[in-house]
Amino acid sequence: MAYILLRHREIPDIHEIDVYEKHGGFAALKKAVTEMTPEQVTEEVKASGLRGRGGAGFPTGLKWSFMDKNNWPHYVVANADESEPGTFKDREIMERNPFQFLEGVAIASYAVGANRAYIYLRGEFWPIAHFLDEKIAEMEKAGYLGERLFGTDYSLHIYTHLGAGAYICGEETALLESLEGKRGQPRIRPPFPPSYGLYGKPTVVNNVETLTNVPYIIANGAQAYRQFGTEKSPGVKIFSLSGCVNRPGNYELPLGTTFRELIFEHGGGIPEGRNIKAIMPAGASSSFIVATDEALDTPMDYESVPNVGAQLGSASVIVIDDSVSMDWVVEKTIHFFQHESCGKCTPCREGTYWMRKLIERIRHADGTEEEVALLKDVAMQIRGKCLCALGEFSTMAVVSGIERFAPDFEKAVATSSPE
Repeated sequence: MAYILLRHREIPDIHEIDVYEKHGGFAALKKAVTEMTPEQVTEEVKASGLRGRGGAGFPTGLKWSFMDKNNWPHYVVANADESEPGTFKDREIMERNPFQFLEGVAIASYAVGANRAYIYLRGEFWPIAHFLDEKIAEMEKAGYLGERLFGTDYSLHIYTHLGAGAYICGEETALLESLEGKRGQPRIRPPFPPSYGLYGKPTVVNNVETLTNVPYIIANGAQAYRQFGTEKSPGVKIFSLSGCVNRPGNYELPLGTTFRELIFEHGGGIPEGRNIKAIMPAGASSSFIVATDEALDTPMDYESVPNVGAQLGSASVIVIDDSVSMDWVVEKTIHFFQHESCGKCTPCREGTYWMRKLIERIRHADGTEEEVALLKDVAMQIRGKCLCALGEFSTMAVVSGIERFAPDFEKAVATSSPE
């Protein structure tokens, strides 16, 4: 299968504008702006079945159609805040195939009637922001951005914006707050961004990978895109594979590919021939999947992964082998979420703090079985009570680890001693 997203692996120097043009670059943008109405573009994306690749899996075209057409101006914001531990797909796209991403931003902007678009990058991505600024300038010089594109009345400008390295700003409303120059904390919803977004105006927020799919869909049609993937999860997905695996990296595969194929065929299996113990399919935000034969043969799509007790999310697949104790993994995830909690809502702010204290006692002091039960209870009290998903995510590894790998916690309690 030819690459749709990671085309730089087949086409050297596709980050150069003349090479990108030579391989069909910007044809989709020209087609959209000169041959299609904004509504037709939205309907084509809707028909393709493209779903958000940032983690939520919400239908992209449907999201675009929610824009309030009685309130102007409209904005498009590309979420390039990629901060999920285990996720590194958007970075490769922006560094190696930037024009396809930028073309996707431009098509989305045309579809929702936005004349300004912003790319919000995590603070550590400043070299990528500088690189994208250069590519945006090249597009403006070539007439693909700016005033009256292709001789029409449509104009578009794209800008980059760097955050300050906060995981919470991957949440779309916290991202918008940060983009406005405020503290990056989630908003109360509703209203949702398509009705009240950037500067209080209708805004579409899409992930980098999501937008990079759009030029292929417009150039080739929804049905061409649907030849990949499954009926309910069409298209291709970049799976970021890491952990206890011989060949970690990004793998572009059709949705519905099994965990077994990703890990053993593409990832080269487990180092030293060890047994696979667990899988985190969505980075640190995941529940643990017990690596049974049934789980390994589960298709990686939005409908199938819940059948084995997790969500596909951003498809950041972390492999854990039998040399790793799950209480150690849980401690790492709790430390991350406690550090990254914005502190706005009490269950997340206080709950992650107490989960961290408990896991540290369990692993490094004189922890007891009662404290393991208390750790799970604290996690359950956080669920369903937070403004955004961070609090919920912080409990995934905790609850699934205790429930599905109880012997590891029993051993930790039995062997822990004051340090």
